[in-house]
Amino acid sequence: MSVAPVVVAVSFKAYLSHATAIDWVRAVAGAPIPHGVEVVVFPSFLSIPGAVDAAGGRLSIGAQNLHSAEGGAFTGEVTAPQIREVGCRYVEIGHAERENLFGETEADIVEKIRLAQRHGLIPLLCVGEPTPGSAADAAAWCREKVARMLRAAQFAGDIVVAYEPVWAIGAERPADPAHVRTVAAALREALSTAVPSGRSARVIYGGAAGEGTLPELRGDVDGVFLGRFAHDPAAMRRILAEAADSAVAAFEIRG
Repeated sequence: MSVAPVVVAVSFKAYLSHATAIDWVRAVAGAPIPHGVEVVVFPSFLSIPGAVDAAGGRLSIGAQNLHSAEGGAFTGEVTAPQIREVGCRYVEIGHAERENLFGETEADIVEKIRLAQRHGLIPLLCVGEPTPGSAADAAAWCREKVARMLRAAQFAGDIVVAYEPVWAIGAERPADPAHVRTVAAALREALSTAVPSGRSARVIYGGAAGEGTLPELRGDVDGVFLGRFAHDPAAMRRILAEAADSAVAAFEIRG
């Protein structure tokens, strides 16, 4: 049985300049990428074409957002067909900052999932409970939300779900490994029924993730979603070295 690659995803948010973003992509694309590991980079919209060129096919490029309509009179928005046209493979959907800062609703997220699927983009769907609590409560909350959204979107493609507890985003340390393990197992359960057989459905962890996160979660998640702790290419190379062990674990467990 084939095993989907471990995902090491990085979002630049609005931190990096265009020049710095392209330099980062060149540096990481030129570094050793372990077998069984897929690097996915989410630059700003302006840097996507340059990132696609700089990656040279060694990294997958994604967009940090998309508009919830196919196209039309939506000044300042970027649509799924445009994102696909410039070479993106992934699109990030449902990040807590989109909900909290820009008023994005669950209905918006569902429509974005539909559009991503329609235009051949793989959603990286973010989900996470808003406040600290028990692992069991977090698992139930996340499982139900993901199942509900995928059902509403009539989803039938490949997907990556990033578990990002909102209270851990921007924190000094990630959530406790035992907590993440419980939620990740619940998300796998939801995906096993929501995503058709034969499609790829991976669960990764984000929320203050960085060096050392993957070894702590080895075999429990399919990768990590990184932010500021991977904006230094040297740190990213060290995380990729850690990902090699996770790729071996994934093969041993699910191969």
